[in-house]
Amino acid sequence: MAGSRRPGRNFLFVPGPTNIPDRVQRAMIVPSEDHRSSAFPELTLPLFEETKKIFKSREGQIFLFPATGTGAWEAALTNTLSPGDRVLASRYGQFSTLWIDLARRVGLDVEVQEEEWGTGANPERIEEALRADREHRIKAVLVVHNETTTGVTSDIGAVRKAIDAANHPAMLYVDGVSSIGSIDFRAEEWRVDCAITGSQKGLMLPAGLGLVCVSKRALEASKTAECRRVYFDFADQAKANATGYFPYTPALPMLYGLREALRCVEDEGLENVFARHRRLADGTRAAVQAWGLTLCAKEPKWHSDTVSAVMVPEGINGAEVIDIAYRRYNLALGAGLSQVAGKLFRIGHIGDLNELMLLGALAGVEMAMQDAGIRIQPGSGVAAATEHFRSTREG
Repeated sequence: MAGSRRPGRNFLFVPGPTNIPDRVQRAMIVPSEDHRSSAFPELTLPLFEETKKIFKSREGQIFLFPATGTGAWEAALTNTLSPGDRVLASRYGQFSTLWIDLARRVGLDVEVQEEEWGTGANPERIEEALRADREHRIKAVLVVHNETTTGVTSDIGAVRKAIDAANHPAMLYVDGVSSIGSIDFRAEEWRVDCAITGSQKGLMLPAGLGLVCVSKRALEASKTAECRRVYFDFADQAKANATGYFPYTPALPMLYGLREALRCVEDEGLENVFARHRRLADGTRAAVQAWGLTLCAKEPKWHSDTVSAVMVPEGINGAEVIDIAYRRYNLALGAGLSQVAGKLFRIGHIGDLNELMLLGALAGVEMAMQDAGIRIQPGSGVAAATEHFRSTREG
């Protein structure tokens, strides 16, 4: 009878959750402790300050919720807006679709700007909509920074300039779930009022923490916002956090893990983290070109440095490539979602990984594609990525 054990490690190359560094895993192995002890703030007070660096914020306030990015989004919206408030949101993938659905379900009036999947937020259209809103009914602009469905990164700096050009008071909310900690994000420079992320992406932790970086302006708005909230209430959090505590039992191991993950980033250097992700992404894109395939992202300006969505040839089901990769080669790839289901597979190159790890994944992708009937030159993508990595190291 055949055994079910697979030797070796699973190659995790979905766009999240990501690989967890060994030192972060060890940091989370802690005994239970009294989260109301006089010593507990020694962990939390520095943590609130250190987390700001990932967002590139000095003045923002950090809230750490036992949740995922979805919970962080709900916290951002319900704490700063009121039922019936109008918000402007760009839709160009499954995750921007989900945030729009969430906004509607908490009682907001969402004006949707539809964009072609494979592109991102359109600053010109955003500016046009805000200029037309002479009564300033639009209270916020919602943008997904990195849409993992299609492997597209939007220009948040350009969105901020569009809001300013329209001379509109709308607040700016950004989903940075798959970008913050991996792709350059500037909460202060771009004046992002609510920036949200989750622990399981660039922060290299398990899922379980929803993080929100909130501007002073958004905190002021929370004083009059009328959406109902209890578990996610900023006021409850702020009152308890001021002395290093939480309004309810926190996810203690995750806090220790976050502290160690932030140390990992500091040891490497945040700008070096960004450069590493760009180099790995460029290597992946070189492999895709060598295979004779294309990305879902329509132009290089949309290319994501954390995930590449690879279009499969006509007559091939991308889901089959993913299943073969997992069952035969112990390689986890991201699936196509919603409008692009079956049309592509996604290679996540985010978090704790290096060139050799990625080259192994690309080799697995080549084998899975050939098994699924995609005709490529064996080794072509691996060779192209290898040459890119060598040249950028030498350069």
